[in-house]
Amino acid sequence: MNPNEAQSPDGNETDWDPRGEDVQRNQIRAYDHMRGTCPVAHSDYLGWSLFRHADVLQVVTDHHGFSNVVSWHPSVPNGMDPPEHTGYRRLIERYFTQQRVDAFEPVCRQIAGELVGSLKASSTWEVMSSLAEPYAVRVQCGFLGWPEGLHGPLRQWVRKNREATLARDTEAMASIALEFDAYIRAQLDARKFAGDGAPEDITTDLMRQTIGVERLEYADIVSILRNWTVGELGTIAACVGIIVHFLARNQEVQSHLRQDRTRLPLAIEEILRLNGPLISNRRTATKAVVMGDRQIEAGDRVTVIWASGNRDPAVFEDADQYRPDRDQSPNLLYGAGIHVCPGAGLARMQLRVMIDELLNGIAQFTLTPGREPVHAIFPAGGLASLEIRTDGAPPATAGVSD
Repeated sequence: MNPNEAQSPDGNETDWDPRGEDVQRNQIRAYDHMRGTCPVAHSDYLGWSLFRHADVLQVVTDHHGFSNVVSWHPSVPNGMDPPEHTGYRRLIERYFTQQRVDAFEPVCRQIAGELVGSLKASSTWEVMSSLAEPYAVRVQCGFLGWPEGLHGPLRQWVRKNREATLARDTEAMASIALEFDAYIRAQLDARKFAGDGAPEDITTDLMRQTIGVERLEYADIVSILRNWTVGELGTIAACVGIIVHFLARNQEVQSHLRQDRTRLPLAIEEILRLNGPLISNRRTATKAVVMGDRQIEAGDRVTVIWASGNRDPAVFEDADQYRPDRDQSPNLLYGAGIHVCPGAGLARMQLRVMIDELLNGIAQFTLTPGREPVHAIFPAGGLASLEIRTDGAPPATAGVSD
């Protein structure tokens, strides 16, 4: 991770290896180190990586100087710039209104309650496979109106996609992407065949939408649903794992939240600031710019490291300390600028409901001795595996809820 004089094929110095063993052993600690020693760093794998909050914010709020078009694969609207991005963004925002979020909350609570209830027969649980991942799949399918029969295939798809990404197997990644698109197209075909009998859900509604005077094409709908679902499955599962891990390690915080659930929203925001579920995003520089003391040229790849920017002591006092009452407005958990996550309100509700149900249904829990959590490997954040245990009976009464 120390800067060196090696040269990459484009002539830039290679400052670090994002896939190196020292980085993957603990990504958060490694990014803290890079932010302090080489905050604008180059690598073959990520291009320019930015670790400081100010640099990250500069890039993601300057859509003229840094483009979101980073791949030849269409990505609606994530991989678009204005003015093309504007119409699609306006279209999808209607699906994430507070009214829709509130209406979906009882469904999320039922799913979370069922999953937590299934844990009660045992004193130890593997959090990611038994709670976090199934919750992410079930709430996403519920939100989009997809059938239960997709729960298993989508979880398998997530695992295959993660393995192919880690192996940098581009052929497998392309095949896996087509497999996911086939799931979506099957849902669209079923609704088209049903005609007026199609279910009144978000997926059906997307098929009726237009951009200007043109009806959305299948490819656009597939891309929108792919972006929603792939992002949701990975980040919601990672968030649940990160939060449960933090509460298992910090018994006093867990106890306080059990007594006062109104503190859950700020606690969750702060826990996820400390350990980001979404590590990075890509941009392409459209003009030459100097960041730090490094020259970035037009056409260069730029990677913003959210998980580092959110721990920058220049912005967050005692940045590595849990302080839930701090000002969360600089928190980059859901991004910033025109590409800020449109589903942030939905995600916040889903996480609050899951942790609320967990605290309702499971007694005080701790990490299982001798079973160390396994950190996820870039590009994933959070944990790959996490085991917790409890020796007590479920709480007799819930804490004060909001």
